[in-house]
Parts: sequence; C-alpha cells; structure tokens
Amino acid sequence: MPMAPSRPLLPAFNSSLVITILAAGLAADIAWEVWARGVTPLLVGGPLEPAGLVQSVFGLSSRFVAELIHFVVGVVFYPIGYLFIARPLQRMIFPSLPLVLTGIGFGIGLWIFALYVMAHLIAGLPAFLGFIPLTWASLVGHVIFGLTVAYVVRWRESTAG
Repeated sequence: MPMAPSRPLLPAFNSSLVITILAAGLAADIAWEVWARGVTPLLVGGPLEPAGLVQSVFGLSSRFVAELIHFVVGVVFYPIGYLFIARPLQRMIFPSLPLVLTGIGFGIGLWIFALYVMAHLIAGLPAFLGFIPLTWASLVGHVIFGLTVAYVVRWRESTAG
C-alpha cells in the first residue's frame, strides 16, 4: 500500500509564502483589534493596551512607535513564528493534532510570551499582570489571534495548489 506524501516541516520561501504571512498577520491583527478595543472594554471596563506594554519593555515615550512595533510584530513576526516554529513543532510532536488545537496552542504560547516573558521578565510587571480580568481577556485575544493565523495559513496553502 503506498504511503501518503508527508507534508514538509517548513514552508518553501517564495512570494506565495510572503503573501501568506501578510494575509495571516493582517487578518489576525484585525481580529485581535476587534477583540482588544471593541469587545474587551465591554467585558472588563477597558481595552487591552499592548502598546503600553511595548512602551514599558523598550522604554519608549512615543505611543505611535509602540503601536507600530506591535503592528509589525503581529502582522509579520508572529505568523513567521507560527510557520517556522509552532507548526513544525506540532508536526514533529503531535502530527495528527487538529488545526483548531494547533491554533489555540499557538495563541496560548503568544500569551505566555507577552504576559510572562515581556511583561514580567523584561518589563518587571507582575507575572501575567497578577491574573486580573484583563489577563484573561488577553488570553482570549491571543487565542483568537492564533486561531486566525492557523486558519488563514491553511486556507492560503489549500488555494495555492
């Protein structure tokens, strides 16, 4: 019985990959912003403020520069992290894991990176901001981001041929 062709661990670098990265990042960033600035204030009384965290981490006074850094990280670097770190690890360790769980896991990883590594270890804030309501809104927002990246990547790969 012939074996099904295995999926490559890493994507090939080409113009289609660049479009996939940007499409996944833009879609996920839009989903994040709707959650962070639209829904979160209704639930916890205020929006998620990642630019404030970026300002704390890098000692920036410019809100615009902090927003720009967060935007570029979300649109470019996080999707690259999914394609070249998270998904390859998932394929090596849990090859039959459903896409929804891969996306959720990626989002949780981003949340840990943001609120433990960046906020706590680098900026000196309490770990996970002391688990205030905003912490949990951030978790949901990062999961939405991770799911959006995962599904847009799959959609782009399925339409690329």
